[in-house]
Amino acid sequence: MPYKLRSIILHILGIFAFLSIPVLTSPDFSSNRDMLMVSEFRKDFFSYFLLLLFFYANFYYFIPKFYFPKKLFLYFSVIFISYAIIVGLPDFFFPSGFHDMDPGPMMQPGMDDHPMPPNQMFFMPQGGSLLQFLLVLSLSFIIKINSQLTEINSEKLKAEVSYLKAQINPHFLFNTLNSLYALTIEKSDAAPDAVLKLSNMMRYVVSESSNDFVPLEKEINYIKDYVDLQRLRISDESNLEFSVKGSSKGKRIAPLVVIPFIENAFKYGINSEENWHIAIAIDLSGDDFLLDVINNQVHVHIPEEEASEQGIENTAKRLEFIYPGEHELQINDNKDNFQVHLKIKLS
Repeated sequence: MPYKLRSIILHILGIFAFLSIPVLTSPDFSSNRDMLMVSEFRKDFFSYFLLLLFFYANFYYFIPKFYFPKKLFLYFSVIFISYAIIVGLPDFFFPSGFHDMDPGPMMQPGMDDHPMPPNQMFFMPQGGSLLQFLLVLSLSFIIKINSQLTEINSEKLKAEVSYLKAQINPHFLFNTLNSLYALTIEKSDAAPDAVLKLSNMMRYVVSESSNDFVPLEKEINYIKDYVDLQRLRISDESNLEFSVKGSSKGKRIAPLVVIPFIENAFKYGINSEENWHIAIAIDLSGDDFLLDVINNQVHVHIPEEEASEQGIENTAKRLEFIYPGEHELQINDNKDNFQVHLKIKLS
């Protein structure tokens, strides 16, 4: 369920639950009387209605407008005025000296028919009213602060994800440029096609990487272009297995969330002087995205500044952020091979 819809439903349920308190706690609830004819019930219900209005006014306006900008005098002045209104208005519209045609359980025999003095009319209920007011004030404050912290954390995570993307993307550029440079030196006929594939990859990075989700078909094409560029520097293609099974149409995925595992295999799994092997399998047959990557552990010379596993770690963080509880990542790193199994729930 979308977050906004869930939030609206929770608010509606909360409103009904809160306004049901004066109904369920009324002595007239179990009788057959019309509760709307009972002045004390109307007064209580009106008080709860004012408390509800105060909750949302404090949540959406008073706290952001006065408290967060540290206009504390104004904020507490508004709170005091709100309390005075919540306590005074019900007594003004439904004075305690007013009797119903049929008193009912709320109106006990022997009650004085005269209105209370103004000071008693205002302060008589202050114990219960003040407690209710403070509870509503505290609840709205706690929820607002929590909402603010959640929003701040969300923005922080989004900024971190953008930073992680910026860390990951240059690796693709460096590797493909190195391959293209080698082809140019060799004056290979494959160079124009490699330039086109590189152009497609860079266009994808520039135009799509900032999106939360992209068509899976575009991500697959990006992966295919990357693998094809890597094939150009492989003398024996029998050492490389790459397959895509199933259809990508109508499916979406987070951009550039898969390629680091494939890039890692080419970075650490190729050595022309050893018996290396890389197998990459993508399965789109069902509702899940399945990726299996395995490469032999071979000796490769990697500059110290590039030898970290930051790409894999960053991608794992992105998966946790984008697909919480909707993905499985298994990495097996032993002396013989490096294996990655990734499952992402796309629907």
